[in-house]
Order: sequence, then structure tokens, then C-alpha cells
Amino acid sequence: MNAPISLAITGQVAVVTGAARGIGFAIAQALGQCGARVAIADLDGMAASIAAGQLRELGIEAIGVAVDVADESQVLAMVDTVEEALGGVDILVNNAGIVSTGPLLDVSAAEWNRVMAIDLTSVFFCAKAVLPGMMARRAGRIINIASVAGKRGGGLLGNSCYAAAKGGVIALTKGLAREAGPFNITANAITPALTDTEMTRALAPEARARVLADIPLGRAGSPRDIAAAVCFLASGAASFITGEIMDVDGGYMRD
Repeated sequence: MNAPISLAITGQVAVVTGAARGIGFAIAQALGQCGARVAIADLDGMAASIAAGQLRELGIEAIGVAVDVADESQVLAMVDTVEEALGGVDILVNNAGIVSTGPLLDVSAAEWNRVMAIDLTSVFFCAKAVLPGMMARRAGRIINIASVAGKRGGGLLGNSCYAAAKGGVIALTKGLAREAGPFNITANAITPALTDTEMTRALAPEARARVLADIPLGRAGSPRDIAAAVCFLASGAASFITGEIMDVDGGYMRD
């Protein structure tokens, strides 16, 4: 008989970027509860250390690492630190990102470049840093957090600049799936809609109500909803899934 399907990833090493709070922290905690050793990588090194301490209190092996994911040299140094402390990276979750709002005509070149660097180029840097080790071991999971804005072109969940970056993440994910597949490495993306975080709680009530009215399940997502999808994609249960763009959106992208 076949072994039961399991989401356990016991002993694997996971790096989650932008994980000191919000969705990233929920992902890191969930991966740890599934058995992973977790590196919380965040621009705010102190917050990353505190978050890692919170995971350790739950019995999860975790470290915090300060990194600017838009700086390739810092990304390479972060991966070195993780490998020395925990071992080779088995799971990479590219979660770090910022939201840009407002009309395209109001977006400066500096703002455009900043959004692209943090939301898109960082995914390239982080994937490039962990791929050699994954290829050598012939195993790995890369999971990118994109957005429904990357499919719909923005709207209340981000402007055209943000949508372009997240659309780039979607395309990069599909390309990575093709390139890394022969090495038994999967690459998938998750596209959340409105999710309850500090950032989205700042939405004006009328704007939030308009988004919720277009979600068949009638509520915003929670960070745990996104984390559950990540754990599935990181596990052996998803070993034959790659290049997938998974909407975790309460039905928002039903059309």
C-alpha cells in the first residue's frame, strides 16, 4: 500500500523573506510547525531576531537574518549565513514586497525602480542564490508570493506599477519551473487577493467594502490562508505541481 499523503517537511530548511511580521511570519510559523528549520529574512534585522525567538518558544528551530533583498550581495550573504546555521536551503519563499498605489502618472522613476527592485528583482536574486545548492541536491521548492493584481492589472490592491512587478513574478515563476524542473525543483506562485495585514487595514472602509463585495466567500483572507497554501506547495503532496499560479482569493478571480 502507498504511504499516507503528508504535509510534513521535517528537517528541511526554509527561507522566508519579509517574514518578521504579517503574511511572511505566518508562513514561517506554519512551515516550522510542519517540521522545517526556518530562517526569517527581513530588512529589519531586530524584528527578524524577535520573530525567530517567538518561533523558538514554540519549539521551532529558527534564526533571524537581516537582509535587503534588493541587494544581491546581501542576498548571497544571507544564504551563506543560513547554510552555515541550518544547512542547505530546501524551500525558498519569496514573500518580501511593497505595495504602490495611485495613478501611473503620479509614479516617479524612482518609485517605479523601487517597486521593481523589491517586488520582482529580489525574487530573481533569491532564486539565483539558492538554485545551485538545490540543483546539486536535485531537490527544492521555490514559492513566490505574487498577487491577483499581477493578473488583473492593479485596482484597489495596487496600481499599474505594482501590477507590473507582480505580473513579472508570475512570468518568472513559469520560467523557473521550466529551467529547474529537470533538477527535481518545483517553482510555483501564490496570488492572494485582499488579505488582513497591517498594510490592508489602512484601506478606507468604502474601498475595503468594494473589494469584499467582489469576493464570493465574503471575507478577506488571513495570513494563515496563504501559509496553508505554501505548506502544501512545499510538501511532497505537491511534488508533481510546478509552474502553477495558485489563486488564494476567496473566489475573487472566478471570471
